[in-house]
Amino acid sequence: MIYLKFHDNIHTMLTTIIDFIIHIDVHLTELVAQTGPLVYIILFGVLFVETGVVVFPFLPGDSLLFAAGALSAIGAMNIYVLLISCIVAAFLGDTVNYWIGRYIGPKAFSVDRWFLKKKYLEKAKAFFDKHGVKSIVLARFVPIVRTFAPFIAGISEMKYTTFMLYNFIGGASWVILFLLGGHFFGNIPVIKQNFEIVVFAIIGISVLPMIFEFVKESKFGKKFFKKKD
Repeated sequence: MIYLKFHDNIHTMLTTIIDFIIHIDVHLTELVAQTGPLVYIILFGVLFVETGVVVFPFLPGDSLLFAAGALSAIGAMNIYVLLISCIVAAFLGDTVNYWIGRYIGPKAFSVDRWFLKKKYLEKAKAFFDKHGVKSIVLARFVPIVRTFAPFIAGISEMKYTTFMLYNFIGGASWVILFLLGGHFFGNIPVIKQNFEIVVFAIIGISVLPMIFEFVKESKFGKKFFKKKD
């Protein structure tokens, strides 16, 4: 009985999240109408939590920015306020996530556990030694990965001044691309009428860098790219 109730609650939560992501343009329009200027604070909070709290990687950052940009084009929101507030939210979110990882990392990995092993920490450090700068910027464009990247960077003790610079570059690039993309293209009739497809396309394009890196690091990828070189 308890299991069924728990399963139903999880199913309801997932259904609500999926519905919000797919119809984010509708929900955001309603939110603007209901809250007025407070919507900027709400968007700030969503972006901050998605990038700053490692247990909330499922929030719809890409599509939310695109939808907000589309609303700014029709005067429902101010594009300049959006750009400034969203860039600050993205920057602060990753910064907090970095310091959470930096603070709990040594304690979490001080003793080997089945899910927290020292070898994982060593692999994370090696990954950031090899891809550090690139990974902080590119991770911004990959859902879920962008939530974990600053956390792992903190655990790996990436130099903070380096992280801070590329955190800003990645965050600003991400926000500007999706906000202005929505601002200039979000209200084109064919896009408005097929917004669900656009959302899935945005998610699909966002995960391409992750798929590419996965393939590249696979046995087949290493052989293929070695031959190309």
